[in-house]
Amino acid sequence: MPKKVVVSGLGIISPIGTGKERFWDAAVKGTNGVLPIKSFDTSVYRSKTGGEVRDFDPQAYLSHNEIEKMGRAGQFAVAAARMALDDAKLKLGDVNPHRVGVSMGTTMGEPQVIQNVLTKFSKEDKILQNIPKGESAKYPANTIPANVSRYLGAKGPSTLIPTACAAGNWAIGYAFDLLRMGRIDYAIAGGSDPFATIAFCGFNRLLATTLDVCRPFDKNRVGMAVSEGAGVLVMETLESALARGAQIYGEVLGYGLGCDAHDMTAPHPEGAGGILAMERAIANSKINKKEVNYICAHGTGTPANDKAETTVAKMVFGDNAHKIPMSSLKSMLGHTMGAASAIEAAASLLMLKENKILPTINYETPDPDCDLDYVPNVARDSELKVIVSNAYAFGGNTSAIVLKKYEGEE
Repeated sequence: MPKKVVVSGLGIISPIGTGKERFWDAAVKGTNGVLPIKSFDTSVYRSKTGGEVRDFDPQAYLSHNEIEKMGRAGQFAVAAARMALDDAKLKLGDVNPHRVGVSMGTTMGEPQVIQNVLTKFSKEDKILQNIPKGESAKYPANTIPANVSRYLGAKGPSTLIPTACAAGNWAIGYAFDLLRMGRIDYAIAGGSDPFATIAFCGFNRLLATTLDVCRPFDKNRVGMAVSEGAGVLVMETLESALARGAQIYGEVLGYGLGCDAHDMTAPHPEGAGGILAMERAIANSKINKKEVNYICAHGTGTPANDKAETTVAKMVFGDNAHKIPMSSLKSMLGHTMGAASAIEAAASLLMLKENKILPTINYETPDPDCDLDYVPNVARDSELKVIVSNAYAFGGNTSAIVLKKYEGEE
């Protein structure tokens, strides 16, 4: 009999707050984290706003020596993992470290590292030998889970899943499988991505960015907002959590993956990949579609994505789609890339715990092509039981996870 998997700890770093308490308080208020960018000059770009994390101090979590060894994504990941472990009241020194796995997703990896190297090389002396020693070792994306494992002393499987903006869900799904199969006892799973001019420039050139705030599902939406952050979950079997007397945020029922390979950047207009992922997630979770009472949307704020995601919900749930609230946290956070669905999973678990649906802010004008209940502007009290959280990415990569409120054993 496959084991039940639950979440016992959360770590969140986001543009509206670092730590689950700050994040939740800001999110319930509908705080906008998409603001004028401060970390670099945006005068040459059409967009001037993004989601920067402004309250993160790596020295609160890492020594100076450790900070020097990591890029910003690694710093985010380690800090969020520490928060999650503290929240779960789990000390890795008290368990078998070879039974603790790390599963992390990302889109960009450590782009700021290569960005800094290239800037120094092009603007200064063009002498490669003058690049600081050890700088290149920070760059490979696999350093993100490696840094988490090394710093925390986790010696089980350490895995990076780079499926772009769907990666957080993929990483949670992989950890779910390892736990259900008995390969590990505890999982540190999530996603991390830093803000970088490389991504900001790329999305600007695609004309995919908003000029001010992010307006998912609104008729006047024009694009997404490049952002940064990290989300980490501590996952374990229900049996383990009960034995430890751990708090339980909710149960991970299952996940589904898809890939329609329609286009490098654009979603399938009829949501083919999204339908695959959601249908598979529901089937793998062995639930009835009528049990789902909230959808945490990918909701980027681009015209194509939001229309396609609305179609996905209608195709999967039929007429009942109009009765299921669906909101986009990216309206507040911007698009945190590979961290997005990990942060959204953590937020969904807090919604289950608090029986409150977070809103889609900046929603003003309904769109006939997006005609579902997007929980506009104000958080809503609701008795939540089962949540589906979507994540879509370039190349047609899609993913969905199903989370359920834990109400004790029957």
